[in-house]
Amino acid sequence: MKRFWDHAEVVATPAGHTILLDGKTVRLPGGAALHVGPAALARAIAAEWQAAGGAKGGEMSFADTPLTRIAGTAQERIAPDPWPTIDAIARYGESDLLCFRAEAPESLVRRQEESWQPWLEWAAEAHGARLRVGIGVTPLRQHRDAIAVLREAVAGFDSLGLAALGLAVPATGSLVLGLALAAGRLDAAAAHTLGALDEIYQAELWGEDAAAAARRQAIAAEIALAARVLALAREPGEQ
Repeated sequence: MKRFWDHAEVVATPAGHTILLDGKTVRLPGGAALHVGPAALARAIAAEWQAAGGAKGGEMSFADTPLTRIAGTAQERIAPDPWPTIDAIARYGESDLLCFRAEAPESLVRRQEESWQPWLEWAAEAHGARLRVGIGVTPLRQHRDAIAVLREAVAGFDSLGLAALGLAVPATGSLVLGLALAAGRLDAAAAHTLGALDEIYQAELWGEDAAAAARRQAIAAEIALAARVLALAREPGEQ
């Protein structure tokens, strides 16, 4: 679409911060005005609209406004009824990537143990969720108490946090890694490396495949976007 504005700005309202494009409110697909609670996130959204298309009359794509996409998803799709999203995210705890270990080779077994086990221990310490570990792809039944406390942890996030987790958790294949990212214990690059551990190992062993590398790059970008939203949402300042 053509950029029709010169200036993007943030305006505080009782419902949250709105973003104005030459005085016109940014609206969601359903027609409602976009309202953003955290001031830092609202400023970042205004900045991406200011940059989109380069200048008035330039071509822009909604790929230029990823923060707007996440904030809009939180407001329009999650906030009215968060439980389906909570349930979908929490279910990743039942088949968390970190719990499925290789039988061989020994170098991969060791790398998984050294890289993944500390985060299962973190989940046990931080959330009281002691997840079981299995070998291979055999179905693994987690204790209901562990799943219950992880579900409770997910339910503690607001709609914006859920929107970010809804990116990070599927991208890594791990609820534990998603929660660690949200807690600021992992950065986006580390979370991606842990989630892609098996693929990275295979690439080191057999050589890189261009399609697989492109796929990992796209996944890394989604995790980075989720991490940025989470960081902006918890940044101190006027809300």
